[in-house]
Amino acid sequence: MYQINKKIIDQIMKEAKGKKHLKLNIGLMIEGETILKTFDETGEIEYENNIYEIGSITKTFTASLLAKYVWEKKVQLNDTIGKYIPNLDPDTYYPTLKRLASHTSGYTEYQFTGWKGIKILVDTLFKRYKLVRENPTCMNYETMLKDIQKHRMHDKDYKAVYSNFGIGVLGYVLGSISGLGYWDTMNEYIKTDLGLSNTFLSTQPGKNLNGFSPKNENWGNYTWDENNLISPAGALSSTAEDMLQYAKMNITGEREYFTLCHEKYASLTKDYDMGLGWWLHKKNNNIVLHGGTTGCFDTFVGFDKEKKTAVVFLPNYRWGFTSQLKIGSMILMGAR
Repeated sequence: MYQINKKIIDQIMKEAKGKKHLKLNIGLMIEGETILKTFDETGEIEYENNIYEIGSITKTFTASLLAKYVWEKKVQLNDTIGKYIPNLDPDTYYPTLKRLASHTSGYTEYQFTGWKGIKILVDTLFKRYKLVRENPTCMNYETMLKDIQKHRMHDKDYKAVYSNFGIGVLGYVLGSISGLGYWDTMNEYIKTDLGLSNTFLSTQPGKNLNGFSPKNENWGNYTWDENNLISPAGALSSTAEDMLQYAKMNITGEREYFTLCHEKYASLTKDYDMGLGWWLHKKNNNIVLHGGTTGCFDTFVGFDKEKKTAVVFLPNYRWGFTSQLKIGSMILMGAR
């Protein structure tokens, strides 16, 4: 059986020290073998099938639904949002669905206008490493429409800038195409098309694992609802088992439309290129990954399409100096 490198385990345990309520789930798929582990602050314990907030990994599900609709010829990647959102000026350019999913639309991370936008910006700049008990991002239709109309874009690929707002707009469009709204459409897609039994939008008391602050305070979970149009960017909850199954679907190509998400559309950072929703390792685009963060959760899913390996990393605390991206990537590289 594959064993996680001792150096990585030592780093995990160093970060776990003092986290009295830690329940860290790690899932691996390697050489056809599925490995599931749970750690607390003392080390590995008996495996628990916990449900975690997965934050921005939600973006990959939203992009996958877009790819499915493209594959079914319900939409085209170069369709603009003006085609699907009512009350927009028909003579004005608006971003394409491809640019929203690849973060090249020109929309910024927090696009909101007015005092709400200023507050989020201040929190981001000056409280970046502090936890927030309540979900700070909320957008309704009126707010979305106002911001789209205010921030006029040109018909070009902008430099990739990570945008919760842009993915929120994309989710609204997908819900309009289905006629059911994003919330019902995504839950049905997850259940029926993907067959994931423990993945759903928002959080459920008694089912979700609670998140804890650095002082070991029980801060519970973020809540979301169908009226919050930022949900497509971060509202999902899931388990290590479901996330490994999702990664396997992406690796095997059993759903051909997933391949659209793994193509390079832009450069995101010095380390990553941008697919549809997914980040692609710049040195090897076969390595595909994404991280997620909510109030007390730092999560990771990554897979290597060539080596057919996958890693899921799900703690119920913020993951500190090593970060979930670094530690998750180290496990994935070690598994190759």
